Amino acid sequence: MAKQGVINNSTVDPNKILPMRYLWARKHYKDGVANNWTPEEISMQKDVEQWKSNDVLTDTERRLILWNLGFFSTAESLTANNLVLTVYKHVTNPECRQYLLRQSYEEAVHTDTFIYCCDSLGLNPDEIYTMYETIPSIKEKDDFVVELTKSMLNPDFNTIGSKNIQQFLHDLVGYYVIMEGIFFYAGFAMMLALKRQNKMVGIGEQFEYIMRDESIHLAFGCDLINTIKAENPEIWTADFQEKIVELIKQAVILEKQYAHDACPQGMLGINAQQFCDYVEYIADRRLERIDLPKVYGRTNPFPWMSQATDLSKEKNFFETRVTEYQTAGSLDWD
Repeated sequence: MAKQGVINNSTVDPNKILPMRYLWARKHYKDGVANNWTPEEISMQKDVEQWKSNDVLTDTERRLILWNLGFFSTAESLTANNLVLTVYKHVTNPECRQYLLRQSYEEAVHTDTFIYCCDSLGLNPDEIYTMYETIPSIKEKDDFVVELTKSMLNPDFNTIGSKNIQQFLHDLVGYYVIMEGIFFYAGFAMMLALKRQNKMVGIGEQFEYIMRDESIHLAFGCDLINTIKAENPEIWTADFQEKIVELIKQAVILEKQYAHDACPQGMLGINAQQFCDYVEYIADRRLERIDLPKVYGRTNPFPWMSQATDLSKEKNFFETRVTEYQTAGSLDWD
């Protein structure tokens, strides 16, 4: 009997995008298009002035900025490689692939953003782009994700059979939930906390756009994971669920260590423990999103972070950049 589903679908031509079956994938694609932006549209002049000044940024803030640029500059390339080389290969549903192509473009924009930031500030690329090797807490996060997703990189890997589907789901959790849904968020909070103090606002604005992209990436990933679970219920065993929870708990430990290392002295009104509390709050949100129980029960120490993912901000017409205009067709795909 022919199998139907988001993977291993023997009845679907990946080149035939209509009619659509997974309308959530189409929605995420349209949301991504609505958030379209490029780094050069954001002025870095004030950031350059503050970076060159001797009395605007503290040593702690400079360290925090460098570490976040160092982590994200290589982490974005890592996620792009996983996406293009593995996820696209095994998710053959056409509307999901359409979104994956959009996400691949966004990962390229993110990578270009850190090139733009480093060039604008005159940073040493050898220092920034080797932090994944020289800074232990950055290396540990990258190594953790590489280990989590290495199965899909095996050219002989396939998603046939319950064991392989389970492994694929494990790797998707590592890629979408842990890398994009947990490992990015202490860094986001740090850079947006600086922006709230009117420091490095150009980089902060770019991080806002990246965070909006990542929120859609995460939503797509969780919908993909939940769809695979629903279509293959035999793989979602109690033991496997416990394994996923343990992986997320390990990821939280690594992200909390990074938060302490990147911001050991704290900043104005914010300390490393609050970043750790935020990571635990985020982890609970991720667990709930894939139908797993919360672990930490932490309240959100940074409620202002939700503003960064608001795609419907209204601004004065004459003060608004082109990146903030959004147009999208209202098409009924039923």
